[in-house]
Amino acid sequence: MSWLLFLDESGHDRKTSPYEVRGGIALHAGKLWPFVQQLQQAELAAFGARLHEYRKEVKGTKLLDKDRFKWAGQGDWMPDESRRKHCRGFLTKGLEKLPPSREEFTAYGQACVEMARSVFQALRAFDAQLFASVIPVTAQKPPTFEAEEYLRKNHVFLLERYFYFLEAQREHGLLVFDEAEKVADRRFVRQMERYFSKTQTGRYRTAWIVPVPMFVSSDLSMPVQAADLVIYCINWGFRPPGMDLAAREEIAREFGPLIDQLQYRGQGCRDGRVFDSYGVCFVPNPYGGGR
Repeated sequence: MSWLLFLDESGHDRKTSPYEVRGGIALHAGKLWPFVQQLQQAELAAFGARLHEYRKEVKGTKLLDKDRFKWAGQGDWMPDESRRKHCRGFLTKGLEKLPPSREEFTAYGQACVEMARSVFQALRAFDAQLFASVIPVTAQKPPTFEAEEYLRKNHVFLLERYFYFLEAQREHGLLVFDEAEKVADRRFVRQMERYFSKTQTGRYRTAWIVPVPMFVSSDLSMPVQAADLVIYCINWGFRPPGMDLAAREEIAREFGPLIDQLQYRGQGCRDGRVFDSYGVCFVPNPYGGGR
């Protein structure tokens, strides 16, 4: 059997996010379908409907936006049936371009928070492993051939952690990306091909990482949506050493500890030295030399 690492990104528009994050969650192939089924059930339990029927999806920016917390806190926590009823009203009015009531806003905000909690619960229940690399949004790409054609250092570290995990499991791993802009996707594939075929380390890591990435549309893939949520929470609420920019307290308080529990922990080996390795890595300068 094998693992699938579902990958997404956060903060790449470099407008409001404190960091630029790429990463995602690895799920064992044998647990993938039960995981998706649990998320579908959680969606119905939270909203009383499947979001895609209302042209919405489970994403970090949709579930944990500041407004969602504001709406959720403007009234007492609703009983499940009442919340689902008012949620359906909110979603229907969204399609009809009608203004929702205060109760409907409250219900939808609370449902979004409940769904985010359910995603993290499912990830833990199915032994998901979290891998992510973080860089400052101020990092500037130099105008060099290497910067254009080779993987950035943070992407190499992301693959390194995934390799360590797969090597310990003695199982192969696939890479599943959220489709973005075609030109950017092709450039990233070209960079990965160069890494896996033209560097000694990359060739070595193909022993466990399948060097042929797959791309899917996030609105059709709930695991990618789950990855999006987790990466969003890293951007706004997870602060390991080195990541000292301000976080959103409501995300850091509830989801920061859950991210720490999900991230991969293992050991790596380099130049005969064994060291502890973590799934989330912060890279201050993704274009500089050295580690």
